[in-house]
Amino acid sequence: MNLQKIIQLPFRYKPWKPSHLSLISKDIFSLSSQPVQDHKTHLSACIDWLCTAQDIRNNKTDKGSVSAGWSFEDGWLPGYPETTGYIIETFLAAAKILDRDDLIDRANRMIDWELSLQQEDGAFPGHFGEPGSHPVIFNTGQIMHGMNAGYLQLQRQDCLEAAVKAGHWLKNNQDQDGCWYKYEHNGVPHVYNTRGTWALLATALMANDNELKQSAISNLDWALSQQLENGWYDNNAFTPDRAPFTHTIAYAIRGFLECGILLQEQRYIDSALKAARAVAEVQRSDGWLAGTLDSRWQSNVKYSCLTGVAQMSLNWTRLAQDCNAEELREPAQKALQYLKTNHNISTSNKIIKGAIAGSAPIWGDYSRFEFPNWAAKFFADALMMDMTNESVPPVATRLINKD
Repeated sequence: MNLQKIIQLPFRYKPWKPSHLSLISKDIFSLSSQPVQDHKTHLSACIDWLCTAQDIRNNKTDKGSVSAGWSFEDGWLPGYPETTGYIIETFLAAAKILDRDDLIDRANRMIDWELSLQQEDGAFPGHFGEPGSHPVIFNTGQIMHGMNAGYLQLQRQDCLEAAVKAGHWLKNNQDQDGCWYKYEHNGVPHVYNTRGTWALLATALMANDNELKQSAISNLDWALSQQLENGWYDNNAFTPDRAPFTHTIAYAIRGFLECGILLQEQRYIDSALKAARAVAEVQRSDGWLAGTLDSRWQSNVKYSCLTGVAQMSLNWTRLAQDCNAEELREPAQKALQYLKTNHNISTSNKIIKGAIAGSAPIWGDYSRFEFPNWAAKFFADALMMDMTNESVPPVATRLINKD
């Protein structure tokens, strides 16, 4: 995309502002590649930026939350319930690796904020949790990950109670075929809900709740019916008329993988392996992945969805860790190298130091002109898993059995 086309983008992005133009120019002239440091240096920068994103909400009504990120259009965004939920597990893991007890306090504050939002029926609000926002199946599932981490790693009983309550809201709104139509993004079912199903299943096993377990299995079986012979998943994009981002493809893979491990059910693990190996086949030698992939695992887009690259790195590492797929460590590490070259840790600008953009170049279709908090979260998780060869978060059944 040339400069003229960028200027023609919606007026709301304000590409003429000096700070915005600087970021755009770096991508136009291929000057955005950053020096690569060791994993711990990049991890620390990621976590520091996420702390900044939390601190920016410190004097607001959503105190304790993590800002959804920073965008050309709006600057720092409101606290985001969905992603604050699963950043909890990232901070707990980083607290150990970086020896930072302050991250445990921060995780507890995130939990307290999330609990303050839960509705009487168990659902958590969608969007930014503003008055009038409706619950979304996927978002509630992601917040349940944070509740599960609070119970398993911080021994907070209120978190398990909240997770069970949310799980029954999911079950009560599930269709007979196992998927969800109500409270869905854009009103259509999505395979990538398996990432929320993972939280539902973990909650079921922690609480010994067979109804929730059967609800999770029912969704997994529906999602499995959407997989093509070549590993690609139907009904896995935000809208049916678009190819899915690597972001949602990776969500689906992680959900199948972790549920398969929790249940010791090979068919779910095999589903994840088939899709993950297919994505590895189309990875470029420098670690780059196209932002979207169609049903033939092909793409004509010229940008990369950095969130999806981070998620695929951790998916490949997890499959190597627990599923004897050692050959997937190489694509995982190539993805990390590529992400490091798109991770600015040398600037003094706190807005972008340690952040990961939605797309590379920054005007790509995924989270255009934004630094979303979940991109930094998944990059941090992928770094930690490669550093320690342990899952982030820990496998729930292993923590339960240890106790």
